[in-house]
Amino acid sequence: MDRPPRLFEGLRLPLVCAPMSYVSTLSLTLACCRAGIVAGWQGGLVRDIDEFARIIDALVEAEEAARSEGRLFAPPAVNLPAGSAMDAGVGARRLDLCAKAKIPIVISSVGDPTEMAGRVHDWGGYLIHDVSTVRHAERAIAAGVDGLMLTCAGAGGLTGRLTPLAFVPKVRSMFDGVILAGGGIATGAGIAGVLALGADLAVMGTRFIATHESGAVAGHKQMIADVGMADIVASDAITGVEANWIRPSIESAVGGSGAPPAAWDRGQRVTLRDGVRAWRDVWSAGQSAGLIDDVPTVAVVVDRLAWEFETATRPEAWRARLP
Repeated sequence: MDRPPRLFEGLRLPLVCAPMSYVSTLSLTLACCRAGIVAGWQGGLVRDIDEFARIIDALVEAEEAARSEGRLFAPPAVNLPAGSAMDAGVGARRLDLCAKAKIPIVISSVGDPTEMAGRVHDWGGYLIHDVSTVRHAERAIAAGVDGLMLTCAGAGGLTGRLTPLAFVPKVRSMFDGVILAGGGIATGAGIAGVLALGADLAVMGTRFIATHESGAVAGHKQMIADVGMADIVASDAITGVEANWIRPSIESAVGGSGAPPAAWDRGQRVTLRDGVRAWRDVWSAGQSAGLIDDVPTVAVVVDRLAWEFETATRPEAWRARLP
């Protein structure tokens, strides 16, 4: 099936709001689309198929309304596990709904995206696969994906270990598809930086957690605005898989369990207080939390980023900063 022409042409900024657990609500997704940036929605966590259908319908209706009124509406991107294409149950039904709505972008993660690529291409969509190593990138390219989302060092959630200074140019040297790159980005200059390295779009997550429209609880949003980079801890002690967590949130979640802070860094599993769940109650953020000190609306964030990006990309900007 034919692809939508110039899918990314109408973007205000070369930017994607990352799909995030407990954060990527319909409200945040719509706000990002209306602000002119690609909006990742974490569809893989929605097990209720009626709720999934409701959100897909709302995205389609919002886009149609915006187009009819001549307003900006950037494409949404639905995040699904790569194995959804081989799941005869909920996974298949979610993909059927995406196909019916002709969702323009699917971001796959965890696993082999080969079957997913074929399914998404059937309805004319783009498949972008999330990777954090060169080997995973090579496998995804061989699987026929249209793009790669490079999760680099400094990213929130399930973080990467590779610096974008090396990871992005390496992948660009072997792939001519769409490259997204994220990890520690919270400014327009950061967007310009990953584009200079060879990426087509930057990815931000933490900056959009701390917004009015985000689905994060108020305490999570404010904690991101309050902490510094030293408060971001990369550890596999919470779930068994390395992720970036906010230190005060871990301290609260561990409580009186007796697990010393040193255990977090050694990868020794910690015992959380009764009723406490990772991601929902133990909060994640990337190193860009050290660049964030407010909780504004998405529109304000994008306006600010646009100004910073324009400033950073002026031809003589680097000369102006030198003595």
